[in-house]
Amino acid sequence: MGILSWILFGLIAGALARLILPGRQGIGIIWTILLGIGGALIGGLIASALGAGDVDGFNLWSFLVAVGGAVLLLFLFEALTGRRGARA
Repeated sequence: MGILSWILFGLIAGALARLILPGRQGIGIIWTILLGIGGALIGGLIASALGAGDVDGFNLWSFLVAVGGAVLLLFLFEALTGRRGARA
């Protein structure tokens, strides 16, 4: 999978994570992409460590793991920075 595919994958996963967690996070499109890509990495590591299978390619399992990891990263970001805004 090429770098542009991973960026698009990260953008979608990060955007869904922002929709899942209510409130205004105050981050832009670049941070949303990085959140999604980081979430894919973190989610993949956690899924592999738990024996839930490998995360590879552009499929539904990889997407769910990426979104879950992005939600986790966004939650940690909000907890560490205190950027919990009003509900949208």
